[in-house]
Amino acid sequence: MSSTLSTVLRQIGPSVMLPMLVYEIGHGAVMPVIALVALDAGASTTVAGLMLAAIGIGTILGDVPAAWLANRVGEKGAMLAAMLASAVAMASCLVTGSVAALAVALLVLGACGATMHLARQSYVADVVAVHHRARAMSTLGGVFRIGLFIGPFVGAGVISIWGTRSAFAVAVVASLVAAAILALAPVTPGSAARPAGAGHGPVGVREMFRRHRRLFLTLGIAVASIGAIRAARVAVIPLWADHIGLDAATTSLVFGIANFVDMALFYPSGHVMDRLGRLWIAVPCMVVLGLGTLALPLTDGVVGLTAVAMVMAFGNGIGSGIVMTLGADTSPELDRRSFLAIFRLINDVGTSLGPVVPAAIATVAPLGVGIAVMGGVGLLGAAGLARWVPRYSTYATRAMVREHHRRRLEERAEIPQP
Repeated sequence: MSSTLSTVLRQIGPSVMLPMLVYEIGHGAVMPVIALVALDAGASTTVAGLMLAAIGIGTILGDVPAAWLANRVGEKGAMLAAMLASAVAMASCLVTGSVAALAVALLVLGACGATMHLARQSYVADVVAVHHRARAMSTLGGVFRIGLFIGPFVGAGVISIWGTRSAFAVAVVASLVAAAILALAPVTPGSAARPAGAGHGPVGVREMFRRHRRLFLTLGIAVASIGAIRAARVAVIPLWADHIGLDAATTSLVFGIANFVDMALFYPSGHVMDRLGRLWIAVPCMVVLGLGTLALPLTDGVVGLTAVAMVMAFGNGIGSGIVMTLGADTSPELDRRSFLAIFRLINDVGTSLGPVVPAAIATVAPLGVGIAVMGGVGLLGAAGLARWVPRYSTYATRAMVREHHRRRLEERAEIPQP
């Protein structure tokens, strides 16, 4: 383990990484069974399929209130509140027989996720040195992936003994254990409530959007394309697998192989961003995802599908932490939470639209056309990032990173030594 990774883990391991890992294991345990539980509660196949969308809607609805909560109780308090609320929501899913109550609980789960993600991003941006920032964010993204990878296996083991709904019990326990770990974590700068800027209170979401409107409508939309093509990847691979006649077990195996590739790449991506600049990850990530998505309709068997899924997973994996890193880079110290709430809201809208676009196009054209359109979105997103990341991030290129390091060394030299 490198000394840099050790430094990052010492700084944010107990207060962010470990609780997030445990929390996401619970989240991963319930994701495969949500539709099944809805069917069991009497929902139609269509309504059951839309239950996962309830989490995305809850996330969008929770982005702005998450900043309000974090401004009042701090990042640690906001994460604790989200974990406890998540435990209550999952407990209700465990016992309810109502489709409506299940939908409400999933909306709450989405809002809790929004709060968790904003609070952890703001916290890491504050407590980790900027020259370690991308590695911290990519490691955080890796922890998220690892938790979601482990969760279904834990859930499957519990389900085999106690039945389908017991997956929600895993989520309840995971949320409570994560909250306990976080509550016992040592207090570090940024973990408690603090002013939004030196001598200032929060400026609010509306004023923050007014001040940074141009950034949100340029770089923000380019970042939204990352969320869109990532979400589309998860949707179109099984759709195309079904289209070419593969069964569910084979499709799951393809996903498992691809997810392993995705999960293995999180730390190298942060290292490249910190050393060479954000563009060295942002643009290749989207180009690979875009080209992989364009290639998907050309496959006609399990071997080709697996190869393309691995390419798409490679693109997604090397982009681990890129959205959080760019958000932290461009956010002002004055009320960073409100800025990140808007930044995350734009990305979450893109994430929500990602699976909808190819499905909507497929109603009037062949499925391959809808998939190809999303591939084009990925390539357009790469072009947008290439143009706007250097404009708004001072760590976009290798030259800009070197200039930052030079200024940091000069500042150190000017500080009198004891």
